[in-house]
Amino acid sequence: MSVAIIFGSKSFEHEISIVSAIAMKDIIKKDLIYIFIDKNKEFFQIPLTKIKSTLFSSGEYKKCERLDLMQGGFYKNSMFGKKNLEFEYLLNLVHGADGEDGTLASLFDFFNVPFVGPRVEASVLSNNKYFTKNYAKDCDVKTVECKHFKRGDTIVVDTYPVIIKPVRLGSSIGVSIVKEQSELAYAIDVAFEFDNEIIIEPFIENVKEYNLAGCKLKNEFIFSIIEEPQKDEFLDFDKKYLDFNRTSQVSSADLDTNLEFKLKQSFQKLYNHTFEGSLIRCDFFIIDDEIYLNEINSIPGSMANYLFEDFDNILNSLSQSLPPKKKINVTYDYVNKIQSAKGKV
Repeated sequence: MSVAIIFGSKSFEHEISIVSAIAMKDIIKKDLIYIFIDKNKEFFQIPLTKIKSTLFSSGEYKKCERLDLMQGGFYKNSMFGKKNLEFEYLLNLVHGADGEDGTLASLFDFFNVPFVGPRVEASVLSNNKYFTKNYAKDCDVKTVECKHFKRGDTIVVDTYPVIIKPVRLGSSIGVSIVKEQSELAYAIDVAFEFDNEIIIEPFIENVKEYNLAGCKLKNEFIFSIIEEPQKDEFLDFDKKYLDFNRTSQVSSADLDTNLEFKLKQSFQKLYNHTFEGSLIRCDFFIIDDEIYLNEINSIPGSMANYLFEDFDNILNSLSQSLPPKKKINVTYDYVNKIQSAKGKV
């Protein structure tokens, strides 16, 4: 049975999604079905033999078969009406809006499409950096303190340096480090180009950062290696963009067993039941020997395959451990009782 990969859609991370999806050709060993969402929110089936980045930038993808999302999955036109596109499960690789904000998750749930990826609640919590901080606090995981502002608010910064982030974007899009007052107004304008809300955090130099990915399979946590990403002032968009097509496993960070245990413990607290059905990556800071969550990547670039020794097997196992949907029987008992009481049938 095939695995379907859905990618693209209309977001600031549209191109990143394309890069992530193409990288899966070298990772997933099952037959792949590529489903592309263009900027007009239309679905196209992309043949495996044709998928490359220029297919999308040139608009050639429009010559591919169009698909319709209906009850039970995706369908394409055939001589005898609509034909179901058969696959075992769908992998959500739409980064940013639609994919990580819960829009597609709600559609997949509504149309009963089995998928690997964050569910609606998980998407809402992880897509909004301000919500994520409050969620982490409830999970007893520390985060760097921040101030939250909406467009039109009066913004005052007392101490520098700070880092300014749009609330709902990833891949360092719209993020700026501000070292003095003269740089503040421009950085705020940049952030508000991408979102109507921002957060401002103190920028902590030379902080240790560690990335840990994982998922839960039948109540057992499966962890990746822990990576210490390349150090720079911060990973800008270009560095992260290149990072999204990684397929070779990276080296594990040199950690003592106590810190490794604490990182995994923090990951479990954050994942709990909220992120079941998805493989996530949590990015942590170590500040004064304490663990702080930086962000939760609910659909990490290239699914963080480079952090796992046997990613393909883990993904297949995760597809067999998707959270069950509650069965609801619609019987019309209440309506029938009302009609019976009125003497009607």
